[in-house]
Amino acid sequence: QAQLVESGGGSVQAGGSLRLSCAASGYTNSFYAMAWFRQAPGQEREGVAAIRRTDGSTRYADSAKGRFTISQDNAKNTVYLHLNNLEPEDTAMYYCAARGWTYIWNALQRSTYNYWGQGTQVTVSS
Repeated sequence: QAQLVESGGGSVQAGGSLRLSCAASGYTNSFYAMAWFRQAPGQEREGVAAIRRTDGSTRYADSAKGRFTISQDNAKNTVYLHLNNLEPEDTAMYYCAARGWTYIWNALQRSTYNYWGQGTQVTVSS
């Protein structure tokens, strides 16, 4: 089993920045990819960014491109999401996710991942 714990959320004004962290523990050697998702009240959980642990290959949602950056520190079993130029529309609970090896990696699809954290809240005011 493995556990994911997010941190770094908070309240910022529009245009501000945050860095979210996802610390993985337990049987993390099986992880093939990790990702960040977000869910606003009344909306579906959507993929924001993902990273493949083996080669650092990344994928981004259109809403994240140019503003968000996903990175990893495999030695610390931690994945980060750097949020820049935040907008009120980015307000949501942000979740970290992970999965083991897969032949086909649908990076931003919720059903791809079988490990989830509890989430960290990001609130952006105008």
